[in-house]
Amino acid sequence: MEYHESPAQSAEILRLALPLMSRQAAALHPISYAVWYEYVAGINPGIKAAIDELTRDGSLLDEIATTALFRKYIAEIDERAAQQVAVGFKRVLEDMSLSAAQAGDDAHRFGNALVQLTEELDGFPDGRQLDSGVIKLLADTRGMQSSITQLNERLDDSRREIERLRQEVHRAREDALQDALTGLTNRKGFDLALAACLAKNEPGSTGPSLLLTDIDHFKRFNDSFGHLFGDKVIRAIAKILKDNVKGKDTAARYGGEEFVILLPETPLEGARSLAEKIRQMVEASRVKRTDSNETVARVTVSLGVACYRAGESASEFVERADRALYDSKNLGRNRVSLADRTAAV
Repeated sequence: MEYHESPAQSAEILRLALPLMSRQAAALHPISYAVWYEYVAGINPGIKAAIDELTRDGSLLDEIATTALFRKYIAEIDERAAQQVAVGFKRVLEDMSLSAAQAGDDAHRFGNALVQLTEELDGFPDGRQLDSGVIKLLADTRGMQSSITQLNERLDDSRREIERLRQEVHRAREDALQDALTGLTNRKGFDLALAACLAKNEPGSTGPSLLLTDIDHFKRFNDSFGHLFGDKVIRAIAKILKDNVKGKDTAARYGGEEFVILLPETPLEGARSLAEKIRQMVEASRVKRTDSNETVARVTVSLGVACYRAGESASEFVERADRALYDSKNLGRNRVSLADRTAAV
């Protein structure tokens, strides 16, 4: 985000932002100030609408909410802009390089024509003066060819550098959407994938479907064996999920010990079959303690499955899958429940 306020304007924004910042539950650090600066300045409609909604009932912004606002409405905008600039600049360079190459080819052909013309003029008795002029023109043309060759080389170097930077931006974006513990897509990445999926959804299509799953009695593992073992259990479940998704499917860590799988082109029955397969694989697996190699009590998961209903929002879709998950929990865990059905598998 570029800031164009004068020193006097920015001082006034600071005066107005400080009281707002001080009332929140987040520390007064640069991230917090960036959020409130853009809110007070009125230069970021998205962040203003989000803050107004979050604080409508008198709620305060804590560290998590403040950081989330910064990432979504400030840092991510800069990332997208950088990516767009990189892509656009690469396209301009490619066009310039192509034009330079074409000009080089034309100059080369013109130079050859001049050489041929010079040879033909040698046969004329009064061709010395013309020949001298053509030779000078030929030298100038060859100089132009050399310059264009150097330009092409510089453009190629610049294009390679832009491509390297574009890849770095792409890797940074991928890292921002990946869960560090499991390597699965994180909550933010899932939200983006679901939004894109629903935007493409056509009436009458099969799917998409959602699988929401939660590790049964996970707190017991943490309390009995420690958080490192709990992390090992989470990674083991994540691997099973990762091994069972393909193509356009997205497996994500939704939060804590909860996971979600988005199946864009899978109807309810197919999603139920996959959920049951995952449930059985987890139930059959065993996780060992790192320190003693001891196999602990079996790990199980509960799952809820929902198929998209035309016209519902992303949050309503997830909420139905979540209710199905809690049906599985309430019916004894280690089972699959379908949204809006009382029976469980």
